[in-house]
Amino acid sequence: MTKRIIYKTDEGGVAIIAPALNCGLTVEQIAAKDVPTGKPYKIMNAADIPTGPNAIDEWIVDEADLTDGVGA
Repeated sequence: MTKRIIYKTDEGGVAIIAPALNCGLTVEQIAAKDVPTGKPYKIMNAADIPTGPNAIDEWIVDEADLTDGVGA
């Protein structure tokens, strides 16, 4: 699966969920069950996630951009 689910952690960082291939669930179903309750999330293409040694640590996500749903 080339999709990733992102949400902001309570500490202000960005969590990334990489769904397993052929798990039998859609990325939307995975987000609903795996994103913590009440946390807004965004489904992104894996290629759009920053890479590099410090990229994730320096990545800032605006909560207003997390518009694909809310963890159940």
